[in-house]
Amino acid sequence: MATRTLTTIFSAAAALAALLSLTACSAQKVQSAPPPAVPVTVATSEQRTVPVQVKAIGNVEAYSTVGVKPQITGQIVGVHFSEGQDVKKGQLLFTLDPRQFEADLERAKGTLAKDKATAANDLAQAKRYEKLYQAGVVAKEQYDDMQSKAESSEAIVAADQAATEYTRVQLSYTRLYSPVNGRTGNLNVHLGNVVKANPDNPIVTINQVEPVYVTFSVPQQELPAIKQHERAGNLKVEAIFPEADQKPASGKLTFIDNAVDLTTGTIKLKGTFVNQDRRLWPGQFVNVVLTLAEQPNAIVVPTQAVQTGQQGQYVFVIKPDQTAEARPVKAGRTVNGMVVIEEGLKAGEKVVTDGQVRLVPGTKVEIKQQSAASADQEARS
Repeated sequence: MATRTLTTIFSAAAALAALLSLTACSAQKVQSAPPPAVPVTVATSEQRTVPVQVKAIGNVEAYSTVGVKPQITGQIVGVHFSEGQDVKKGQLLFTLDPRQFEADLERAKGTLAKDKATAANDLAQAKRYEKLYQAGVVAKEQYDDMQSKAESSEAIVAADQAATEYTRVQLSYTRLYSPVNGRTGNLNVHLGNVVKANPDNPIVTINQVEPVYVTFSVPQQELPAIKQHERAGNLKVEAIFPEADQKPASGKLTFIDNAVDLTTGTIKLKGTFVNQDRRLWPGQFVNVVLTLAEQPNAIVVPTQAVQTGQQGQYVFVIKPDQTAEARPVKAGRTVNGMVVIEEGLKAGEKVVTDGQVRLVPGTKVEIKQQSAASADQEARS
């Protein structure tokens, strides 16, 4: 019985030893197997001519804004446009009741005619007395009185002419014309209303929208470069709309403010846009891109390729043996989704744009996709 028990124990020990030996061999095989390649998306660094740009948020302003106000008091008897209508310079907008001013003008004309006749008679009398005085028929005192009377009558005629012209001007104020080409806003009075001369608020406001301004502010640090490039020629300004499918509107820089804003440390600029298509509207906010110059032979990569670590910015570069290298770079400005690499890369190198989180230097990679920009570049070359 004891012999059988010992035999069972030895058999179990042998089986356990065999199992441990198989487990050790399997672990050794697992340790010796290489880790799987990490799938990544890559892009190829390119050499391009890129613009040197300043970006900001801008606000569209009317080229000119005119508030129409009557210069006389009267009743509106004619409104010759609709709210929101385009009007031309010199177009009739309002008519005020002209009857009182027409009567005043006729009265002034009558007074002028009467005083002209009186003045003509006094002048003739003065000439007659001059001859009589020279002949010794009348005294000098009588001659002087007639000369003074004639001069007084001439002065009265001059005053009458001024009064007549003033009345004619007042009558002209009964018809209000548009001083600019533009678009009318909200109408604050209507037919039949009585308006007073020079009211506090305009009866209608006209905005000139062809052309228009886009006003924006940039940090004062950008001012020296802007002034330097402006001396070389007109600087291009683009207004980019929130809707991605709209083509940017193009204009030129026409105004640099004469002082930096002390509260914000920014300088105000204005771009002028022809705006024939009326896409820019006063009060609208747009993204503004001011192009100063162009930088040739710049090395660019997609912005998502640049990572930031404890030692600064870096990119993962795919080496010929399909392993990843973490390479420090000096990144510059960003232009249209591409970042300019000032130091650390050369054209034609493959950089990882997606999948960096699983990479360490020396990791084997599997390129699962190439970015669209790089694929197009290779197709062109």
